[in-house]
Amino acid sequence: MPIFEYKALDSSGELVQGVIDADDPREARSRLRRRGTYPTELWQEGAASAVSREVDLSRIWQRISKREIAVFTRQLATLLEAGLPLVDSLTSLVEQIEDKTLKKVVAEVRERVREGSSLSDALSKYPKSFSSLYVNMVRAGEGSGALEKILRRLADYAEDEVRLRSRLRAALSYPLFMVIIGLGVLFFLFSFVIPMVTRIFTEMERALPLPTMALIATSDFLKSFWWAVLLGIGGLFLGVKWLLSRDYGRLIFDRLKLRMPLVGSLFRDMAVARFSRTLGTLVGSEAPILSSLNIVKDVVGNSVFSHAIEVARDEVGEGENIANPLGRSRIFPPIVIRMVSVGEESGNLEGMLLKVAETYDDEIQTRVTALTSLLEPLIILTMGLVVGFVVLAVLLPIFEMNQIIR
Repeated sequence: MPIFEYKALDSSGELVQGVIDADDPREARSRLRRRGTYPTELWQEGAASAVSREVDLSRIWQRISKREIAVFTRQLATLLEAGLPLVDSLTSLVEQIEDKTLKKVVAEVRERVREGSSLSDALSKYPKSFSSLYVNMVRAGEGSGALEKILRRLADYAEDEVRLRSRLRAALSYPLFMVIIGLGVLFFLFSFVIPMVTRIFTEMERALPLPTMALIATSDFLKSFWWAVLLGIGGLFLGVKWLLSRDYGRLIFDRLKLRMPLVGSLFRDMAVARFSRTLGTLVGSEAPILSSLNIVKDVVGNSVFSHAIEVARDEVGEGENIANPLGRSRIFPPIVIRMVSVGEESGNLEGMLLKVAETYDDEIQTRVTALTSLLEPLIILTMGLVVGFVVLAVLLPIFEMNQIIR
């Protein structure tokens, strides 16, 4: 069934837009009017119109959040478990999804499935929305006849990822806010306020204390070359981004992250948790172990770990178990290697990996809480030292002037 995009006026006169499926434009307009909306523009998905091209270009910059994907997966699993056919389940979801980008993607996936494509092949056409992990797990579910079970596992996996990201974002948002506000205040002080205060000192034509001279020099530099500072920051950002786009640059950066004091162990724990959760979910979905390791290598989020997993995948393909090559990499903690080994020997690798992921998720939360509790006083102390330096630099010449008057 064709998919139409539309712009319409609702009952309150506000402009709305979205997608709707119908056999022809006349039926699409009729269905929109029955909803209480009055279409002003209507065009078929894929039509070579200026408006359609504009919408397609705008979608390049739109991304579907992991939370939306998790909700969609959970709802699809529920509908399939209730006995609804796949196409009918997708139709029901298209009608209730509010995110316009996801709504359009699901509608297109439904049409591909209706034309005879498998769900995994249809989802693979949208790699920005559905990762290789997602597509391969759906393919494994289709092959084993347990698609509903696999989708529920995928929903659990996505919700765990969203929950962990939310915790990290909430823990780091306040310190980051303090840093941004502090830097903005200091930049304003040094660029605009301090020059007016220190102008009287420069007009005295007397030797000034060293802190005052340093303060005036810094203020004059920022006032005259603030644009150079911003260009330098922008250039540094682009340079780092270019370096990270190269394999060797990303490898160097990931190695440095793992060796950083205080936060290096946090980065390692995050990589281990993602490795364990992803591999455990794939193993529980009965995906082939070699393809599972290949997927984990791409989603672990650290090139050092990716290289170790790639080596392990090659050795597993030659008949080795998983624990031994991971242990030889000397990157994974011994407890992880031990639990993987026990899981392989007992036939419960999935349970052991998910237990490791759960343990490290709790460890990550504890570490982040401890780091943020340490970071906040450090930020306050740094700001206090800078403000104290400014006050000292301003007051020293005033004290000298008082001594001269006396």
